[in-house]
Amino acid sequence: MLLNIQNPILFFDLETTGLNVASDRIVEISILKIKPTGEEEVKTRRLNPTIPISPEATAIHHITNDDVADCPTFKEVAKSLALWIEDCDLVGFNSIKFDIPILVEEFLRAEVEIDFRKRKIIDVQNIFHKMEQRTLIAAYKFYCNKEMTNAHSAEADTRATYEVLQSQLDRYPQLKNDVGFLSDFSTINRNIDYAGRFILDGQEKPVVNFGKHKGRRLYDVMNEEPSYYTWIMGGDFTLDTKRVLTELKTNMSI
Repeated sequence: MLLNIQNPILFFDLETTGLNVASDRIVEISILKIKPTGEEEVKTRRLNPTIPISPEATAIHHITNDDVADCPTFKEVAKSLALWIEDCDLVGFNSIKFDIPILVEEFLRAEVEIDFRKRKIIDVQNIFHKMEQRTLIAAYKFYCNKEMTNAHSAEADTRATYEVLQSQLDRYPQLKNDVGFLSDFSTINRNIDYAGRFILDGQEKPVVNFGKHKGRRLYDVMNEEPSYYTWIMGGDFTLDTKRVLTELKTNMSI
């Protein structure tokens, strides 16, 4: 089923130096832009992460430090990338928990302003987990009846994600061919920060979503433990999480 879209939509995937959204970096990015006319444009680029790629990451995506030594850094492409993806909605596989938070961190380090909160975001993995509970390779086999021959390359994963979403729309009549609906359906938590450390509850109140205070309202925690803010700001949390917490703390005192 072809997607019913009013805005350009991006299918994207990242390969990174590791799995820590606060400290790891992008080594390859692939984006498939689908325009409302159906026209497609693909951009794939390797990047010098400026930090070593972990052996565990290389074992998965097969990109070595030597492979990206002469590639541009994210900072060098950040402005042109931000312009190219401006006003586009986004689709990925596990993108809400990983790809979008790490992409936002890269833009923040490059001092390029971009706000994905204004975009519709569809996470194909969350749709898949709600429907079938599998991985991307299994999803591709299940929905498309195809074998992934180049799994864990950014472009192959990006293309597979696009095909899986199309097949999900064909398979499940309860899924509306509407970007807004799919964005809502594939969202599990109402994240305040991209990493999902803080979420909104049913009363629109910030809630802690990790650690010993998980499930408690943030302002209650901060009132009881004034050092909580300082601990977050000095800890291994994303720049976006720290910025969001600072905004919440400011609003708390207004």
